Amino acid sequence: MRVTATEFARNIAKFQHSVHKEPVEVTNHGRTAGFFLSPEEFAEYAYLKAKARKVLLVGNLTEDKVKEIQNTTMDERHAYLNALLDD
Repeated sequence: MRVTATEFARNIAKFQHSVHKEPVEVTNHGRTAGFFLSPEEFAEYAYLKAKARKVLLVGNLTEDKVKEIQNTTMDERHAYLNALLDD
């Protein structure tokens, strides 16, 4: 559902109910200003965002995984970049 910021502000109670069916895209002057999501949709978004930002620290990797990474080479199309890693 797509609504203007003015309509959203005037009818927020209406959108608090409809947001459980689908997210509400709020626009301002024809451009997306933001989205109004149900708590469940936001929780899923927050979970996926946190998962995407997960960083693996070398100190937490097994010795085998470190060796596997060290022995990895790129596709032959990028062989010139392998030479940079050897320097």
